[in-house]
Amino acid sequence: MRGGWLAAVLVVAALLPAACGEGQEAKVPKPQEPTTKTIGYICNMSLAEHAGPKGQIFLKGETTPLWFSSVRDAFTFTYLEGATHTYAAFYVTDMGRASWDKPEPGTWTDARKAVYVIGSTRAGGMGATELIPFAERPPAEAFAQRNGGRVVTFAEIPAGYVFSGKDCGRDSCGEGEQKRTGEE
Repeated sequence: MRGGWLAAVLVVAALLPAACGEGQEAKVPKPQEPTTKTIGYICNMSLAEHAGPKGQIFLKGETTPLWFSSVRDAFTFTYLEGATHTYAAFYVTDMGRASWDKPEPGTWTDARKAVYVIGSTRAGGMGATELIPFAERPPAEAFAQRNGGRVVTFAEIPAGYVFSGKDCGRDSCGEGEQKRTGEE
């Protein structure tokens, strides 16, 4: 009888953390595809009306993303002062696989793992300077050779470039220290 009781206690003890959500990794949402009615979070305009790379950010606990008409808008969102949001996933269009005029479905890549061309002559969908994302470095380097600019990682993107469109190296273009919010 004691053995059965002990076995039952051990089973309950083993299952308790899973029942409370401990020890389980949160599922990272998969990228979604915009529709013709998808609206950009910052510009409040239709994504379908703008060429170039796009972004989507899933806030922690949400099942639908915030959409961005440009990658630069998505990065701006990550720098919002006083923001209390945390994001579970951040995706950008892989321009090594997508066409500029109308990026195809299934061309999303993790923004934190992507490399970016900054300072190129190619304007984004909103007509402003853009961070051009690529899942792999070789297509980014080829793009930079054709269109100017330089290749940087997610961590190397200067805050000043996000806000001013000027490539100021690693500093913030005199705008003070800027920190991204939302990352864990």
